Amino acid sequence: MTNTAHTQKAWLPSPIGNIEITGDSTHIYSIDFQQSLTENIQNKHETLSRVMLTAIAQLQEYFEGKRKTFTFPMSIEGTMFQKSVWQALTEVPYSNTRSYLDIAKRVGNEKSVRAVAQANHSNRFVIVIPCHRIIGSDGSLTGYGGGLWRKEWLLKHERQHAT
Repeated sequence: MTNTAHTQKAWLPSPIGNIEITGDSTHIYSIDFQQSLTENIQNKHETLSRVMLTAIAQLQEYFEGKRKTFTFPMSIEGTMFQKSVWQALTEVPYSNTRSYLDIAKRVGNEKSVRAVAQANHSNRFVIVIPCHRIIGSDGSLTGYGGGLWRKEWLLKHERQHAT
């Protein structure tokens, strides 16, 4: 449950736009792209919790090609089905892709492709829960809340740093 009394926000400039990180002293609650690509947002690092600073540092390392997994604590809220999908997404290896059908099979119901797509869309932790690694059964890039251009960039970035 989000503790709004002590919630902090931080912003990370990235090659694909500003990323907003929301959390507190114990957990990260969300990581999302900001619509503005050019807005220069400054963080007051002396007021951010260690968890927030860790999330920022790990995301920076990801964009530098130095990090493939994330270890900061997250507060993940959703239905049991959504959580099972998000868990399956974290099991897709760095620089690899899977189809929505693959994930539906992984969570035990190959007829749940649309529900998997909806759970993907509801993911509040872009990059960290790697919904960008999920593609159409035909190999096409489909549906990404941050924009297909970002999905394409992230996949290319991971392939470049996969070794």
